[in-house]
Amino acid sequence: MINNTDSKDNLADDVVPLIAILRGVTPDTIIGVAEVLVAAGFGKIEVPLNSPKALESIRSLVSHFGTKTLSLGAGTVTRRELAEEVLATGANLVVTPNCNTEVIKMAVDANCETYPGVVTPTEAFNAIHAGATSLKLFPVSMVGCEGIKAIRSVIPPHIKLFPVGGIDAKTASMAPYIKVGAAGFGLGSALYKPDMTLAQIRVIAEAFVREYRQCVDQLQE
Repeated sequence: MINNTDSKDNLADDVVPLIAILRGVTPDTIIGVAEVLVAAGFGKIEVPLNSPKALESIRSLVSHFGTKTLSLGAGTVTRRELAEEVLATGANLVVTPNCNTEVIKMAVDANCETYPGVVTPTEAFNAIHAGATSLKLFPVSMVGCEGIKAIRSVIPPHIKLFPVGGIDAKTASMAPYIKVGAAGFGLGSALYKPDMTLAQIRVIAEAFVREYRQCVDQLQE
């Protein structure tokens, strides 16, 4: 398919703001796993760069799905050189565990969605000033709900917060964060492990989507 990165906010309305973090996925399995996730309602798929042949997997994702309605790319993009390699694949998603303003600016200039990892207000504002419109709160255990509430109170209202780390497919796990301003979540080993079957991934992915939507619906009532 033709890669199209005309918009930074290019997700379809029916997908959920959940980032699938596929640590350990391989080029041989990436398409099958991604097809299950997309069918469940995921629109953001991240292949961490410490996965086997990660760039090859990302290129396969971009070639197979295109990036007109999906956000496909890499995680653990910690420095400029890695960002350059990721952008060369045609990816439109760059996720980091740290706040490297050079990487953020590169991703923004390439019209990619970027989720830099932050914990403190200083890191949050450094990322925002570099052009980020979404922030990855990682690890969220260091921030907590009270920390999210505090950060949410001082950053611009259009900035989206995505807690990452230890989120389960349960309303009780997601609802507290959504109540204090989380816009979505990054989901790692609770969603995907390399030894899972596609059937197992499908059940878990559908549970995450269902529980997330239920949380949002309940809070809007």
